Amino acid sequence: MKTIYVRDFTKYPGARLRKLGPGSGEEFRDDFLIPQLDGKNIQINFDGTIGYGSSFLEEAFGGLIRKGIDKEIVLHLVDTAISDEDPLLKKELLIYVTEAIAVNKKGK
Repeated sequence: MKTIYVRDFTKYPGARLRKLGPGSGEEFRDDFLIPQLDGKNIQINFDGTIGYGSSFLEEAFGGLIRKGIDKEIVLHLVDTAISDEDPLLKKELLIYVTEAIAVNKKGK
């Protein structure tokens, strides 16, 4: 399994959208994460940054659902996420992803 380290993208995760500054959740998702997705052979390590705002995490991971990435792949990313520094991070990610899945179902 390949491990993606968020710290390789930035040590300073920023806001939701790239227009709000560098290191955004949108930029992470579109320019860093999606190009590396290859099914369920990836896990993400969140350690080594200064921390994460909810807008960064929601845009990056809820945004994967909105971008049409298969929900099973996104749920796998959440399930295999690594964060020794923030033990509640997986629960937070799961909330954002399940909310995006629910909204996506209503929109179809």
